Amino acid sequence: MGPDFPHLHLITDARRGREPLSVVAATVAEAHRRDATGRLAVQIRVEDDVSDRETYELADAVLEICRPYGVLCLVNDRLHVALAVGADGGHVGAGDLPVAAARRVLGPAGVLGATCRDAAAARAARRAGASYLGVGPAFATTTKAGLPDPLGPAVIGEVAAAVPDTPIVAIGGVTAANAGSLIAAGAAAVAVVGAIANAADPGRAAGEMLAALA
Repeated sequence: MGPDFPHLHLITDARRGREPLSVVAATVAEAHRRDATGRLAVQIRVEDDVSDRETYELADAVLEICRPYGVLCLVNDRLHVALAVGADGGHVGAGDLPVAAARRVLGPAGVLGATCRDAAAARAARRAGASYLGVGPAFATTTKAGLPDPLGPAVIGEVAAAVPDTPIVAIGGVTAANAGSLIAAGAAAVAVVGAIANAADPGRAAGEMLAALA
């Protein structure tokens, strides 16, 4: 992907009892207010026990919010849902489809992200067809269980240096206070869940993130 790759990736927190659509709407509204919708992407991520039907309905609602503003929309893991709902692409993790298989599913034009944690994996994912690479956890996080130790900005930078033609999205424990260190290390963007979803005012939190990445 080119230099216009979105700097801020909002990942939906669709756990039971959460309200991801209100968070997406507030974030998109703030990005629009700042004339920064081109710097924003939204990734629809759900828990494993959420049905495909529920995932489709959530993704459809997210796209309804994002489409008028041209915000890039991706679906995590469930590439068939990404295709069915007309999303811009998807993202696969270590336990999902191999990157080459995911590329075949999405076709040549779909945006495809892949999770990796070191330079060798980054090079392999890029060769297999990844458009961008999600690298983390950058810092400690409680949003997702079972993750390895934090990589820190230095390792994020090493991965970015290994694939200079591929955007790196740093994820895990990212806040407005530490996002700049990841960009300085070589990341093209950051992905967040709790920094916005857990905020008392998600729109304001999104604005702070966008300002930190400016």
